[in-house]
Amino acid sequence: MKRIPTNIITGFLGAGKTTSILSLLARKPENEKWAVLINEFGNVGVDGAILSQQGAIIKEVPGGCMCCVAGLPMSVGINALLAQKPDRLLLEPTGLGHPKEVIRKLTSGMYKDYIDLRATITVVDPRHFADTAYTDNSNFQDQLALADVVVANKIDESTEYDLIAFEHFIESCQPAKAAIGKVQQGELELSWLDVERLEREAQHSHHHHHSDSADMAPLPDFELAPGQVFIRKENSGQGYRSCGWFFAADQIFDFSQLFTLFSKISAQRVKAVVNTERGCIAFNVVNQVVSVNELSLDGFESRIEFIDKELLPWDELESILCSIIRKESL
Repeated sequence: MKRIPTNIITGFLGAGKTTSILSLLARKPENEKWAVLINEFGNVGVDGAILSQQGAIIKEVPGGCMCCVAGLPMSVGINALLAQKPDRLLLEPTGLGHPKEVIRKLTSGMYKDYIDLRATITVVDPRHFADTAYTDNSNFQDQLALADVVVANKIDESTEYDLIAFEHFIESCQPAKAAIGKVQQGELELSWLDVERLEREAQHSHHHHHSDSADMAPLPDFELAPGQVFIRKENSGQGYRSCGWFFAADQIFDFSQLFTLFSKISAQRVKAVVNTERGCIAFNVVNQVVSVNELSLDGFESRIEFIDKELLPWDELESILCSIIRKESL
């Protein structure tokens, strides 16, 4: 078996990792088969549903950092993808994840004959460099320290000051980055994937703890009982909390009411793939700014995930979500 070119696409919550991978998949060589291992802090697997639109082979590790629990969830996912002999493998760790242990696993003796680890690409939102909540975060710092390529995404939403702060921070990194990019809509250059990886040092030790990490599995596999409308899953770790809902495919949400809810909720991050009267819609919410994208999914179970540092009123949110299910689906 040939060694599979592999990249880690990392970045903090809301930086645009999934959008960046979507952009790469849309422009990959037509004759190649790519695989993606997705790791989400939440438990309901929203990103996998979005990425499945591009025809890649997708595996998911939900519920926290995939390198924890002796790396078993990550190994199971990687092995399943390698068995399908892809031409390239991409790994998307959770935005709260630490890439150090992921790199260590991929360069271990277990995978040396199977994986050709190339550049680690870190996607950032330049606006975060003026916010100590990000710059003082150890995961944020190490995602940058271990990156071979750093890409400022969302430059169309950033000020000149934001971009100067980004450039000043990245140019001070040692050893220097192999490439620095500025893009919109996650439009990473394909050539960055084949940049040579250097051995780089993290500034902090890896010490994640997850409330339910022992139950992590390579794929979120939910089965609703007859007549059951939804399942709710919660997670916490690294100072953040998440709550997600998995709704039956016949539950149709009111698009306008859902958009209004997402634009008002104070959660730091909201992700959703939802069946509405307008079809299947992907919602991406960062700091109450809502973006939407139509998906061509039929008979798909809706997934909604909230992430924040504070414990939000999950019961109240659940009641609101249930109240905006359209009557014809009840």
